[in-house]
Amino acid sequence: MLRNLALVLGLAASPAFATGLEIEIAGEANGVVKIDLLEEVAPNHVAQITALAAEGAYDDVVFHRVIEGFMAQTGDVSFGKFGDQFDMRMAGRGGSDRPDLKQEFSDVPYDRGVVGMARSNDPNSANSQFFIMFAEGYFLNGQYTVIGRVTEGMEVVDAIKRGQGRSGAVPGEPDRMVKVTVTE
Repeated sequence: MLRNLALVLGLAASPAFATGLEIEIAGEANGVVKIDLLEEVAPNHVAQITALAAEGAYDDVVFHRVIEGFMAQTGDVSFGKFGDQFDMRMAGRGGSDRPDLKQEFSDVPYDRGVVGMARSNDPNSANSQFFIMFAEGYFLNGQYTVIGRVTEGMEVVDAIKRGQGRSGAVPGEPDRMVKVTVTE
């Protein structure tokens, strides 16, 4: 109960609890991805992600940037919600109504299946967007906050609709996170 209250208030998660996400994905990829969140590595980022998930903010948010052999990015709760007013040209430009986070860089390497926080050029600008690595990307080590690891469903991640060009912009209808649930 106290943990759930802390999540709603946006307070750091207690390292004593194992927290994760269960993400139902639909589109070209269909299935469930389970992520173990690393609250001991990035407590403030994990608290923000779990609070947004508990509020339903990630439900129906698209994968707006997907680069073959690199990563799949999602989490724009401001402009990335799939629906009647959805405009793919805006997806990826927003975050949430919560404040940006101070970086929590670590020595956890960007291996296949690692989940990291997206940000602008400012290392203290991560908010709600995150990405899942298709392959190792060690050039990101120590520059982007690691928040978790895929523990099940990497085959679903591998099937996410790819974007085009260097930007990885997804053409047509992108895959989306239908439902994101916090697990303990």
